Amino acid sequence: MKPEKLYPLQFEPILKERIWGGEKLKTLLNKPITSKITGESWELSTVEGDVSTVANGDLKGKSLMELINETPNEILGTRVYERFGKQFPLLFKYLDAREDLSIQVHPNDKLAKERHNSFGKTEMWYVMQADTDSRIIVGFKEDSSKEEYLKHLHDNTLVSILDGVKAKAGDVFFLETGTVHAIGAGLVVAEIQQTSDITYRLYDFDRVDAQGNKRELHVDLALDAINYNKVDTQKKYDSKANTSNVVVDCPYFTTNLIPLEDKVQVSKSGETFTVYMCIEGSFEIEYDGFKHTYIKGDTVLVPAAINAFNLSGKASILEIYIS
Repeated sequence: MKPEKLYPLQFEPILKERIWGGEKLKTLLNKPITSKITGESWELSTVEGDVSTVANGDLKGKSLMELINETPNEILGTRVYERFGKQFPLLFKYLDAREDLSIQVHPNDKLAKERHNSFGKTEMWYVMQADTDSRIIVGFKEDSSKEEYLKHLHDNTLVSILDGVKAKAGDVFFLETGTVHAIGAGLVVAEIQQTSDITYRLYDFDRVDAQGNKRELHVDLALDAINYNKVDTQKKYDSKANTSNVVVDCPYFTTNLIPLEDKVQVSKSGETFTVYMCIEGSFEIEYDGFKHTYIKGDTVLVPAAINAFNLSGKASILEIYIS
């Protein structure tokens, strides 16, 4: 495969049933779900066992890992390839929480490498839809300690010391590793995270699955992963039209919001891939004779070798790359 064959790539969604999932990924985001408990659509993934497959164009049927192995600089970008090798460092999802997710925490890079040979899991949420009074849990109300945490966990009162925040469409939450968190019932979110599927579940509201079984908890593993201090997770950002407004800028990814109202010319350096997630409306990408329309719920990977293209339409778009 030569670089000139590359074009903006869409991938088949990898749909995940979850005990807390619902049907909004179909009704709101047009995902081909067939279950009433679909909680996640993995849009772009190289997690082992869940590697994304191209859904459009001449490369349809190829896996993302195949493309990276064949032309890593052209797909990933020169700087990303130098930093991560032939690893795709991010994972992109949409989530539908019909019920509360478990209270959980993710380990940092050091712990994840030692225990699981994995990246850590720094992540962000963009709230796409929120039912009335929907809330999320993000960290502790006040600085806490391992001892206080364990006491409340044992007494079944953990929620009382955690910070519950009302969430509405357009809210953004940035969760560094170690932040205890849970997406609340009634929320649909776009999630951008490091490539990792490592989650330590602390409390699951005593739920059971269809077979009457509780899900596994990871209390001991979590003890050294938790940040017991109060954290500020909500991000404020500008919404200037036809501009890449910075929402999150961290060592693992940069996410911008583009409120697209007309046509925008985009120029890239070839150092990093770019991903666009359409969170409202519809837009087109035009590139060297390629033209395609994307609607709400679509995710597209623009390979790093594509240096100049146009965005047009009326949409709200998340733009993600590695700085």
